[in-house]
Amino acid sequence: MDVLTDIAFEVDAEALLEELRLPTGGERADRVAEMLDAAKAIARPKAVVDACYLDAKGDDSVSFGGATFTSRVLRVNLDEAGRVFPFVATCGRELADYAASLDDMVLSFALDAVMVKALGAAVERVRQHVTETYAFGTTAVMNPGSLEDWPLDQQGPLFSIFGKVKELIGVELTDSFLMVPIKSVSGLVFPTEVRFESCQLCPREACKGRRAKYDPELWQQRYGTTPS
Repeated sequence: MDVLTDIAFEVDAEALLEELRLPTGGERADRVAEMLDAAKAIARPKAVVDACYLDAKGDDSVSFGGATFTSRVLRVNLDEAGRVFPFVATCGRELADYAASLDDMVLSFALDAVMVKALGAAVERVRQHVTETYAFGTTAVMNPGSLEDWPLDQQGPLFSIFGKVKELIGVELTDSFLMVPIKSVSGLVFPTEVRFESCQLCPREACKGRRAKYDPELWQQRYGTTPS
């Protein structure tokens, strides 16, 4: 098990203002820049990742790390994998606590964007760590809750692989399977020869985070089933 810290991420004040469609000059821009400097000074994005050999495979389930997961998509995606790499990544409690201290809506909105970038850097560091450590070529990621086929409550068994995640990186899982800090994500990195993005199986339109075009034929072609 590896705990990843010292994760660098860059946010340019001018680019942030442009992203938020705020004017790049004036008092508001100065306050956003001050907030950004303070955020970068305290930000500590981090992640925990483990390497697990697959223990068992069913038609719609797979077991590793002492936990069993139910998902047809996950099962098929891991068909050729010998090892998988569960992880939990977070923007860090430092930024979350700072966010809770702000009472300015615009600054809160801007800091939220910073926290998203910090989380993205942590996830990218996980993929980089797995690729470099285990000499993989192409990898893909799946996250509980990103598809109906692998629902959010599957975060329970995933967290069980790591034990005390709060002590490791400061992330807690609530009874409703939400994470605190909220800008945290759990998932699974796995080697693959075929590109996969959960977006390919998600019909939700106008998704800001979409990374691939929806393919309505993919369910039947690759997974032998149709979405519910």
